[in-house]
Amino acid sequence: MEIKKIRFLEPGNRPYRRSLKNLYVYDKYIRTPSIGLLTLATVVKEQYDDVFMYSESISKIQWKDVLDADVVFIGIFTFAAIRGYVLADEIRRRSDAVVVMGGLHASMNASEACEHCDYVLLGEGEESILELLDVLQSGGAVDQIKGLAFLRDGEVVSTGMRCPPENIDIIPNRDLLWHYQKMAGHNTIWAQVHASRGCPHNCDYCALVRHFGRKVRKRSPQNIVEDIRYSIDFHDKKHFRLAKILWLTDDNFFADRQWAMEVLQAIINSGIRYHFTIQARYEVGYDDEMLALLKKAGFDEIAMGIEFLEDEAFENYHKQSTYRDIERSVENIQRHGLRVRGLFIVGADNHEKGVGDRLADFVIRHNISGVLIQSMYFVPGTPVYETHKDKLIHRDWSKYSGHVVHYPERISPYDLQCEIIHASRKIYSRRRLLQALLHKRGLERLLFVGEYFWQKSVRADLRAELPYLKKVTEQSGLY
Repeated sequence: MEIKKIRFLEPGNRPYRRSLKNLYVYDKYIRTPSIGLLTLATVVKEQYDDVFMYSESISKIQWKDVLDADVVFIGIFTFAAIRGYVLADEIRRRSDAVVVMGGLHASMNASEACEHCDYVLLGEGEESILELLDVLQSGGAVDQIKGLAFLRDGEVVSTGMRCPPENIDIIPNRDLLWHYQKMAGHNTIWAQVHASRGCPHNCDYCALVRHFGRKVRKRSPQNIVEDIRYSIDFHDKKHFRLAKILWLTDDNFFADRQWAMEVLQAIINSGIRYHFTIQARYEVGYDDEMLALLKKAGFDEIAMGIEFLEDEAFENYHKQSTYRDIERSVENIQRHGLRVRGLFIVGADNHEKGVGDRLADFVIRHNISGVLIQSMYFVPGTPVYETHKDKLIHRDWSKYSGHVVHYPERISPYDLQCEIIHASRKIYSRRRLLQALLHKRGLERLLFVGEYFWQKSVRADLRAELPYLKKVTEQSGLY
């Protein structure tokens, strides 16, 4: 086949629509687009002229343009898998395009994804995507390409995982994404840069280490700085943004300490003056030299994967930390003038009624700046999915975004969802909102106000599911 036109699609769990809520509520109808899929589009654009991307996180898909493409790539996370399958089925029904799926969920659940597309890209696709396009053009044998899965005579064929790419110095071309420049002025869309891939740890619920591997692969410091500069310019150009923040989205930026310090020093030397946030494990809180460098480079906040508040849960899910480790880390990070954002998981096998109060009290007592509270994740391919798949209430992937989707050991699904709602309401109460308005300043106050409305939206979604969870709880006879 002759390939002239290639399109990339990012499905949205809630497809974009215009709403005033887009101005102040993240993840209702608007969210930051996928850097990973945009990176693949950038790689393909180097060899093909007509390449473009649509993301339902920021715009509607222009179907006339997509249905005229020769090849369409769709990237999916678990929470957007069902929507991704709908898009893939629609394209196959209405056009002759070759449909290829990829991303974390498709890669780890290829047998399911193969039912909706012609090919699935396994793992990271920068190399296999170009090989597949070459073979499609030449009419060669696709089973010679490592990193593919597809159906043959109704059976799934996998060519096996390929070695992850070592050279990841790729700056995603954000201009390839329809309406991104127009929507970049929204304060709910943050500038993002991904600097490394992989994590040496092995937490049972983490899908990313299964997707990217345990070997940490890094971009060069200067390439990262160049991407940061471009990303800031892209989001701020032609826009007035109240929240000027760039998020380094690495899952474990500090896994290679020497490299991390080189990146931070490169940011300092670049003269870039901006607000940065970053994800981290608790260990960074013990590294005074690193914390001082973060502060000097412009970092205001660390989003810490705290997950649990019980040593039993840490041990059960192979998370190498303790409650006291977390406390000491938080205290030292704050001593360095950095805020701590807490990422929490509820629904561990040891959790009981009261887990919401314990979480909220910890957040308030330790002055945690913001929270993300999610029920246990069960992404296909992770150890926790394998050990709990018989306890799942359903496989409606659209709910696998932090909602309760399983039968916990010591608390009912209904009660667990109520605990999340209660914790969120307690942390983001009207009284605490008033305190933030009176006593917080600048960006810190703006972030709390934004999160107050975001959490209100999250609670509304969780409450809407309570009748269903009450019903399945009663029908289970387990509690």
